[in-house]
Amino acid sequence: MINKTKTKFDPITLEILWRRLVSIVDEADASVARTAFSSLLRDAHDYTCMFTDSRGQELVQGTFCTPGQAGAMALGVKKVVNLIPLENYKKGDVLIVNDPWLLAGHLNDVCVLSPIFYKEKPVAFTACVFHHSDIGGRVSSDNREVFEEGIYIPVTKLYDAGKLNKDLLNMIRWNVRTPEEVTGDIRSQVAANHVCAGKIIEMLEDEGLDTLDDLADEIIGRTEASMRLAIEKIPDGTYAHEGIIEGAGKRPDIKIKLAVNVEGSDIKVDFNGTSPQVDWGVNVVYNFTYAYVFMAIKSAFDPDIPINEGAIRPVKMTAPEGCIINCTFPAAVAARMQVGHFMTEMVFNALSLATPDNIIAGSGGTPAQTNILYGKRANGKPWHTMIIRGGGMGASSRFDGHHCAIFPANGANTPVEILESDTPLIIEKRSLVTDSGGPGKQRGGIGRQMIVKSPDDGGNSPGRTTIAVQAGRFVYPPRGIFKGRDGSKAGFLKNKDNADPSGLTFCDPGDRITFISAGGGGYGNPFERDPKAVEQDVQYGFVSIEKAEFDYGVIIEPDSLKLDLPATLQLREKNN
Repeated sequence: MINKTKTKFDPITLEILWRRLVSIVDEADASVARTAFSSLLRDAHDYTCMFTDSRGQELVQGTFCTPGQAGAMALGVKKVVNLIPLENYKKGDVLIVNDPWLLAGHLNDVCVLSPIFYKEKPVAFTACVFHHSDIGGRVSSDNREVFEEGIYIPVTKLYDAGKLNKDLLNMIRWNVRTPEEVTGDIRSQVAANHVCAGKIIEMLEDEGLDTLDDLADEIIGRTEASMRLAIEKIPDGTYAHEGIIEGAGKRPDIKIKLAVNVEGSDIKVDFNGTSPQVDWGVNVVYNFTYAYVFMAIKSAFDPDIPINEGAIRPVKMTAPEGCIINCTFPAAVAARMQVGHFMTEMVFNALSLATPDNIIAGSGGTPAQTNILYGKRANGKPWHTMIIRGGGMGASSRFDGHHCAIFPANGANTPVEILESDTPLIIEKRSLVTDSGGPGKQRGGIGRQMIVKSPDDGGNSPGRTTIAVQAGRFVYPPRGIFKGRDGSKAGFLKNKDNADPSGLTFCDPGDRITFISAGGGGYGNPFERDPKAVEQDVQYGFVSIEKAEFDYGVIIEPDSLKLDLPATLQLREKNN
């Protein structure tokens, strides 16, 4: 029997190698921005790159990744890797899959995975998940089954030992509206994996290593120890919460019931008592739910710990099979973020008394507003785009909430110039909404609005624009916390009239759609906010003079917009 001795790494070498691993995956990430076709990827950054050791254990994820994709990938990629015995992989193999129950929860999230070979052996795997704005199907949150939502790709070889599966690629082309964009983005995924693999091999050669597994064990082991140490600082106990998520349109509300049990260095989150799955597209698979539960716990306990297999190990989750956050096939899941994004907020609420300084109030970007728009140009060519919009982020014990934040998801706002160049749409207005941030000692982030005009070329337009809205906060606003007040609600208007955000909305040429994102909840008593901060809020247009007085007890001189401190102190004393 061969007695293999594991390679040891001193702390300085380990830190250098860790930084190099992060830079490798970030370089793969950067290649996407240079090669992706769709603005959802190129500009909004709705994708995640990562790589694992030879056993499928997550080692590193991109610095700028999407938590829902990254957390789900950590569980799903390990399953994909182990579907095929290690000895059956071939150099040049590339797998593709978008099974929602295996990965990130809906068909639009397509994973491309590649084994990395070194010295004729698979030593690691590199993977990326892209949110493809077009995956075919009926683009609507009111679908009843996953079969309506687009093309379903099981684990399949896109390349077999370096040979492209042209039939598979052709089948994908014929099932989407914008085939050049979709196949171009798939090629971008293959390229990102190629960049990552090349840099990993280069590092192994430089360091004289035959495998990544020993380095992975060291990094994962240290990460787990750090995560457990952070958890042990929280008093043992069960922290419960019951929350409500609005049903779109006339659909009933959804109950989320959870208990966070802290015992030593272990955490278990139990969702027993949560509403059952529904017959429309907001159902959530286990992996996606876990991703945002893990994000909340990681953020609350120690946000600086690296994210890999080690950080995941202490966090367990259970949810009844068939409930809305652990749905079963073939549930409709296209709009899973309408419920799944709330899991971070639910866990924060449960932990609010255990760790009040490490959580935030409700956010207007929970859930992110996903707006899918498509139609035909004057020449008959189809166009299709997806924009993801954030709202005001919830305030924390130390800071005001950010504006226009896509939280707890991660992403960037698509620039107006890009949206107008990619589509016939006209953006007439984009602005922050005064008084939308929840009042508090720390103010919630400000919501925003955008007015979009459906193209009108003088009566020669080829047809209408179709819009699918996947969003929330139309009924229940983001909640304030610890005496902080609620942020504003979201809105969806067609030609200035309230429209139904569920299902599809059809716009004739010249119609205008207004998307309004919610403001974030406030944290702490608004009458304890620094009057100078309120003065600045008024000067910036975040808070009106009237609301400064009513919500904060702060008097602002109308002409100069300067603080009247004596009048403010008198008013606050009167209302104390």
